[in-house]
Amino acid sequence: MAVGESPLPRLHPINGVRLASVSAGIRRPGEQDLVVMALDEGSRTAAVFTQNRFRAAPVRLAEAHLQTTSPRFLLINTGNANAGTGAAGDRAANQNCESLAGLGGCAPEAVIPYSTGVIGEPLAADRIDAALPAALAALHEDGWAEAADAIRTTDTRPKGASMQLDLGDGVVTLTGICKGSA
Repeated sequence: MAVGESPLPRLHPINGVRLASVSAGIRRPGEQDLVVMALDEGSRTAAVFTQNRFRAAPVRLAEAHLQTTSPRFLLINTGNANAGTGAAGDRAANQNCESLAGLGGCAPEAVIPYSTGVIGEPLAADRIDAALPAALAALHEDGWAEAADAIRTTDTRPKGASMQLDLGDGVVTLTGICKGSA
């Protein structure tokens, strides 16, 4: 368990990244548990994946999608890890990517899914799909703190860091959020 007070610092916006956090009713009714991050065309990304043999549906799908195209959306739900759910988990992850792609005007492969939370329970993909229009309507560049809070599962507080560096040719902004209770 985290010890002591550690306030979230100011999280600077990143050019070309907009975020929204909404409630899909996955974790607890009325609590923000769905984050959509929209990346402008031409954005560059990097990813690291677990090498564990037990890999959840969103992990496998995210890795496959990143092999084919550049992401336009990151889709993160909390409260359900969509892990250990077999073919139903694969269908749910694909369904949510296809839904966001249809609303966002991109290929399903340009949506990178993430799920965190309870293992072994079916993901309520229809709840996520129903919340996507509200998430797209709420996208804004200053949504980092809300997103850091929404991705928590057993965490006692949101976590993130941000800094700006002047490299001579201009200022570079680095902002990140993470989760984990250990």
